[in-house]
Amino acid sequence: MSDIESLRNILAGCKTIAVVGLSGDWFRPSYFAAKYMQEHGYRIVPVNPKYPSILGEKSYASLQEAAAGCGAKIDMVDCFRKTADIMPIARDAVAIGARCLWQQLGVVNEEADALARRAGMASVMDRC
Repeated sequence: MSDIESLRNILAGCKTIAVVGLSGDWFRPSYFAAKYMQEHGYRIVPVNPKYPSILGEKSYASLQEAAAGCGAKIDMVDCFRKTADIMPIARDAVAIGARCLWQQLGVVNEEADALARRAGMASVMDRC
């Protein structure tokens, strides 16, 4: 799913976004992407064990912990991790019932994409 209309539909239907690999450093791409989404009405759920909070939201050590503790259903799992790290994240995204797995620019894990699609999730790769 990479056409603009499909991406718009995904973004319209996903309001709570777990950002796996979200950095607390303002100059990192994950930070300004999450900040932009937050400023445009999305609920951001940081997933990074390095920080207690990011962008005013509690940060969780894992996606499973975030799903259990954030008080909302996670619609999208937005991945700012290396391609090699994506498959376990995809498994967790399926397990928590997320609607979309989004791999950021430069991240292309075909196996994770196939797993998400088999589970009925939308899947986006190599897109900001």
